[in-house]
Amino acid sequence: MRAEEPQCQPALLPRAGGAARERETAARGLAPGVAPPARLRELPRAWAAGQRPAARKSAGALAGVSFLQRRSAAWKRNLPNAEGRNASSVGPRLPPCGCGAEAMEGAGGRGERGRRGPRPVAPRGRGAARGAARSPSRGRGGGAGAVATPRAPRRDGSTVRRGRPSRRASPVRSPAAAGGGEAPPAPRSRAPAARARAAVADGAVAARPPAPPGALRLREVLSRLTLGRQDVSEASGVVNEVVSQLIQAIRSRDGSFSSIARLGAGSYYEHVKISEPNEFDIMLVIPVKRLQLDESDDTGAYYYLTFKRNPKEKYLLKYLDEDGKLSAFKMLQALREIIKQEVKNIKNVEVTVKRKKAGSPAITLQIKNPPAQISVDIILTLEVQHSWPPSTEDGLKIEQWLGRKVRGEFRKKSLYLVAKQNKKEKVLRGNTWRLSFSHVEKAMMNNHGSSKTCCESDGPKCCRKGCLKLMKYLLEQLKMKYTKELEKISSYHVKTAFFHSCVTWPKDTDWHLGDLDHCFQKYLGYFLDCLQKSHLPHFFIPQYNLLSLEDKASSDFLSREIQYQLNNRFPIFQGRY
Repeated sequence: MRAEEPQCQPALLPRAGGAARERETAARGLAPGVAPPARLRELPRAWAAGQRPAARKSAGALAGVSFLQRRSAAWKRNLPNAEGRNASSVGPRLPPCGCGAEAMEGAGGRGERGRRGPRPVAPRGRGAARGAARSPSRGRGGGAGAVATPRAPRRDGSTVRRGRPSRRASPVRSPAAAGGGEAPPAPRSRAPAARARAAVADGAVAARPPAPPGALRLREVLSRLTLGRQDVSEASGVVNEVVSQLIQAIRSRDGSFSSIARLGAGSYYEHVKISEPNEFDIMLVIPVKRLQLDESDDTGAYYYLTFKRNPKEKYLLKYLDEDGKLSAFKMLQALREIIKQEVKNIKNVEVTVKRKKAGSPAITLQIKNPPAQISVDIILTLEVQHSWPPSTEDGLKIEQWLGRKVRGEFRKKSLYLVAKQNKKEKVLRGNTWRLSFSHVEKAMMNNHGSSKTCCESDGPKCCRKGCLKLMKYLLEQLKMKYTKELEKISSYHVKTAFFHSCVTWPKDTDWHLGDLDHCFQKYLGYFLDCLQKSHLPHFFIPQYNLLSLEDKASSDFLSREIQYQLNNRFPIFQGRY
């Protein structure tokens, strides 16, 4: 045997032990003062790392075989000539001794891996994690998951490095790696936000970068606006009981209202009610088949109604005025009187009818429900079998948002008119009716996604309704502080701007739940632009401007207040305003 090659010393080899002990023992077997051969130094790092092959799991079955016999068998299995192949195809040839077998065994060089040849880089998988678990002190600052090859001591007390530490992943670990899994390499470039979005569940965004403080505050405010299930259940139960008794009494008392039907509308039934379930809108719908509509002004929203020849609803003829027009004032007054008498017969709860507001189409009930009170607006509505008037042709532009087919289905629905006085008339006679699209608005709000599964239990979540709730809350707080200055602004302005925003950004990805802060600012920016221009077109009647020049003072005031809130990160939400 040549002097430059290491000689194995069987007496120093252990009978059992881990890969680390075997490597250390093999290292001690080198002759004193003799450097390792060049062929051994040229071994791949994966071999020098001494990884344990999977076949070693069955070593316990060979307990009766000596250590040297197992090493010899392992060496013979890895000989290239055993398979009749060229020795150069399997990497450098090792000396037929325990040291070479140990290196091959540690590299997992048996079977297919041995025939394929050495791997240029040590694997990043379980070997690194296992090595780190055995000896956390190994390596020199390799970062999380990096393991440096230990230095084997020589007989003379010096040490020699048996390989260079392999390159490992970045020390930045993902949340998955913190739970015991391997951390993926850190990305070299930041991907677009649309690609970086992860799946969401229960309002939380997974694997997203930390949101700015403003976003966290908006999310906290939104969580406070959510209605409690117990409160909603109790309030809706009281309202349903009162309204059901009233409808039954109204149908039995007067033939004019015998065909009324109930339709829930407004924010509660659209699931955008905030703070408390203390306001409900109930439409009492009377179907009418043969009516003629005549515009009362240039807005395209207010109409005079007259019966065609031989109407089937002869019980409504008594509500005609001197010009033969159906009087909204007369019908509303008759319904109010019936309700005022019938609420006295309700014994379970205390119900009162509030004083009539000038120009309001609603009959407002006040229900005492300790410790709070519930307000219910009863709205007289006519359901007319009539095609939508020409003023609505250019409205409802939802083709890119909800689809052309959905728009066609909406326009086939009946036309609704509510008893609303037109303030632009020189002589207020109370015979005008205003178009109402509450039934269509509720359908759009409850099916608001461009995809059919948006915000369903097993579908992606968006922040459309969250943005609307925040805007409603912002306006509500400002109106409480500046009641007189903002008396011309209502929640319907906010709702109309919301529908326009959904058309401007029609895709569900434009309203990703994790982008609440950004989406709310987009929506707020659109509303600010409308306020500054004093132009907010009705969503269904584009020629009807909801922010007329007569209300410019209120629009300018609200614009300044919203800009202040936006620039100072909404102090009104924190009670610091």
